[in-house]
Amino acid sequence: MKAYIFPGQGAQFTGMGLDLYEKSSLAQEYFEKANTILGFHITDIMFEGTAEQLKETKVTQPAIFLHSVILAKVLGDSFQPEMVAGHSLGELSALVANGVLSFEDGLKLVSKRALAMQKACEIAPSTMAAIIGLEDNLVEEVCTAIDGVVVAANYNCPGQLVISGEIEAVEKACEILKEKGAKMAVILPVGGAFHSPMMEPAREELAAAIEATTFSKPTCAVYQNVTASAVTNPDEIKKNLMLQLTAPVKWTQSIQAMIAGGATEFIEVGPGKVLQGLMRKIDRSVTASGAVMAE
Repeated sequence: MKAYIFPGQGAQFTGMGLDLYEKSSLAQEYFEKANTILGFHITDIMFEGTAEQLKETKVTQPAIFLHSVILAKVLGDSFQPEMVAGHSLGELSALVANGVLSFEDGLKLVSKRALAMQKACEIAPSTMAAIIGLEDNLVEEVCTAIDGVVVAANYNCPGQLVISGEIEAVEKACEILKEKGAKMAVILPVGGAFHSPMMEPAREELAAAIEATTFSKPTCAVYQNVTASAVTNPDEIKKNLMLQLTAPVKWTQSIQAMIAGGATEFIEVGPGKVLQGLMRKIDRSVTASGAVMAE
């Protein structure tokens, strides 16, 4: 079975999407539609902007979504997912790809999500850190024992867990985890504590927008970050998406569940190769490649 996976924040690069725009009139149509919906020329920043401009949350999230979703659209008949999943932001790309959300509604939700997260980051200083080389349960135990907010946020692959929370609490956790044998415990260059209770104001704002959006029946199951299980009920998909900003991204568990569900081939749709790299660390017995637009 073919599983299509969609990357999240951090996969952006200068010039992203330009090849799609130049080679496909359908891609051009969607990019121009996106400029109108967003109210600014995101294509200018994607195609010619600096890394600094692309790092702005209001740009990064829609840019990655557009690259992923438009690539899926131009793949045409060869795009036949039997299951989908997306890492954090990528879950919204996955929901457009499997017919739950329209392109327009997906982009509007991504834009609202980015702005709501930006606002939540400004309310209280917070951060994230990557912990490499420890068992998940040990990292969870250390986080639980620390005063202040620090939680497991991204289960990326075995031995790679990202923690998230208040700056002091995250720094303290990093110190203790290094003492306990972490190969690395490094603060990430992010705007705030994504997938933690610190995102509650953003969750509330996004939940209202999700509630007002039409969710259709999917063409195939989506393995959602919050549950790491196959979901096909639109109301359930909606509920899980509302919880996503404050809950951990169970990526390792999602991929394992997809393999248990019959996935033998994983195709990453979007910028970069981050998810293909994680796949190799989760299970080498399945193939992982990037989607390529036909010449």
